Amino acid sequence: MGQHRTSLQILAEILKIVRAGARKTRIMYQANLSFAMLKKYLDYALETELVACPDGECYVATPKGHEFLEKYDRYLLRSSQVEDQMQAMAKEKAMLEEGYIAKQRRNGSSAVRNASR
Repeated sequence: MGQHRTSLQILAEILKIVRAGARKTRIMYQANLSFAMLKKYLDYALETELVACPDGECYVATPKGHEFLEKYDRYLLRSSQVEDQMQAMAKEKAMLEEGYIAKQRRNGSSAVRNASR
């Protein structure tokens, strides 16, 4: 089963959908939200002025909404880069442990045995 989306992910998805304008039904289906969840997020987006509904039917992203999306996209990029770095560090750690600590344990080094306690 898939991972649950965060509030930020849902809000960003809604903002992407309404960039050029969209009605509730389109947003609900494209964002894969129940009507209750859509109402909750649209109310929040309207309240925080991330979206506007000038004609009472069609929702559009405001300049503040566009700014949110730009910042969110930068956050996703940095988050991905950090995740890649963390994976690389984990591999390096495993190589170090395998290459040095495991070798020392096989050779019976008491310093490594004492340090691991």
